[in-house]
Amino acid sequence: MHRGRGADSDMLQWRDTSLIPPVPSVFMSDPRLGIFMTQCQSAHTPLDPFAVICLFVCSVLVAVPLMASLYVALVKWKSQRGVTPSPNTPLTSGPSRYGSVLSNGSPARQPDSGSSDNVASDTDGKTSEDCSTKSRILSCLEALSLQGSCAGVLSAGRSARADSYSSLNGIRILSLLWIISGHTVQLSAWNNLDNDKQWRADVEMNPLYVLAFSGPVYLAVDTFLLLGGLLSAKSLLALIQRSEDKLNPGLVARFLLKRFKRVQPLHLFMVCLAVGLFSVVQRGAFWFIADDMVLNCKKYWWSNLLLVNNLFTITDICAPWTWYLSIDFQFYVTTPILIAVYRWNKKVLVAVSVILMVMSCLAGALLTAILHLPVHQPTTLSYESYFQYYYNKPYTRYGPYLVGILAGIYITSKSGHFVRHRWQAALGWLSSLSVMVILVGLAYSLREVPLSPSLPHALYQGLHRTLWAMAVAWIILACEEGYGGFVDRFLSMSEWIPLSNISFACYLIHPILIILYNGKQETPIHYTDLNFFYLFLGHTALTLCLGYVLTVLIEKPFLFLKGSRGRAT
Repeated sequence: MHRGRGADSDMLQWRDTSLIPPVPSVFMSDPRLGIFMTQCQSAHTPLDPFAVICLFVCSVLVAVPLMASLYVALVKWKSQRGVTPSPNTPLTSGPSRYGSVLSNGSPARQPDSGSSDNVASDTDGKTSEDCSTKSRILSCLEALSLQGSCAGVLSAGRSARADSYSSLNGIRILSLLWIISGHTVQLSAWNNLDNDKQWRADVEMNPLYVLAFSGPVYLAVDTFLLLGGLLSAKSLLALIQRSEDKLNPGLVARFLLKRFKRVQPLHLFMVCLAVGLFSVVQRGAFWFIADDMVLNCKKYWWSNLLLVNNLFTITDICAPWTWYLSIDFQFYVTTPILIAVYRWNKKVLVAVSVILMVMSCLAGALLTAILHLPVHQPTTLSYESYFQYYYNKPYTRYGPYLVGILAGIYITSKSGHFVRHRWQAALGWLSSLSVMVILVGLAYSLREVPLSPSLPHALYQGLHRTLWAMAVAWIILACEEGYGGFVDRFLSMSEWIPLSNISFACYLIHPILIILYNGKQETPIHYTDLNFFYLFLGHTALTLCLGYVLTVLIEKPFLFLKGSRGRAT
């Protein structure tokens, strides 16, 4: 029975004897098969108040843009039916009221000059104020409407700015696909495989499975952290430049608040959607991951609201994949500090950066040596301490984000080219690709977890994420300086742009689809390469479709609403 379900276990036990008989050997005639756990299937799903609240929040967040869209459509329809003045229609001579008529069809009287000027001035002032209020309301409704949010989402038009970092679009989408592929296998390997032993035997020794939960643990996440650090530095430096080159507490507060408001609407919607959906859908035979998530969200939903859920143990996280949003925001807070140090003294920034990077690498190395943590993905499934103390903690994952901040500062403020000769570019590409290959290969060489502290494991764990980020940073820099070649042309293709626009929603929705699919299975999934390739394609296709819907329905309306208010005021 599944741990944490004490009531169910008691029902199937008499004193110390389990009522579930041993599994006959005929069910496991293949030595590569194994039984993970069993669970009774429930025919009825109780709906508690927390689930009702979550469903209500989702309904409101969906209804507001839809109602705004309907209102905007009606306003535009009425404006297109405006009355066109004919030659027989009496018109006023006032330029501000030209063509207006009263409700009974008689012409509006032109006020006398002289004594009526004050009355006309007061009327115009009130009219102007009313129009301004209506304009602000209409502007907000247009920002919330689908007419506004749909525009440009699927556009593949390139930015005219020279600092658009077009290669980031391809890197972001390739990393997202890597994560979807890994989660497709990982979430199934946790509970749904009927040939778990065969799966481990296939993937543990073969680097070709690095894109399907094998080898290093989610290096794509470190790529996301690198991109986050780079873009945060670029964004803050641009904001400082627009604010007369001043970095003050008010600007920093706006910088952080903008990020918080950018992430939270869709993030909280996804949490409520997951809780509501998993509470109303009939439970399947493999529903325990969904059950655990709902229970955790009931207790620790506030940690998602405050973006601190990554600080909790892995068994207490609500919507576990959202830990990335929390750690990204925590690192985002450090960007203004490092930018302030950079503006004060560049040498001090170098010293501070070295200290922070060494501390982050040292933390990962020490934890690996003391707790005997694994470095190979299939092995991590058996080590809860890996996810509890290392994987999602800020003190072990800051290295890639710091590399991104430094890369963003350099690319934004550089006056010349970092690479001046072709041999330098060739050396950089050779070094970058060699580092990537070595990092992937070493994970397979170190797949066995030692019983005593291991220096190779500790060094690898402490360094591999930062080194990976440095290798990817070189690719970005080479592409920006014209030494990317066909790699730059591939990563900068315009086809990546619409996918990049919906990538945030895709990242948040894809685990829900995978958990829902796995949980509703009536029998365990049999792992083969073809089966999981088709699963990956199916999950990706649904993720992209729903990612677009959620982008235009939830993410973009609230993002555009901020800009609309700013323009209106």
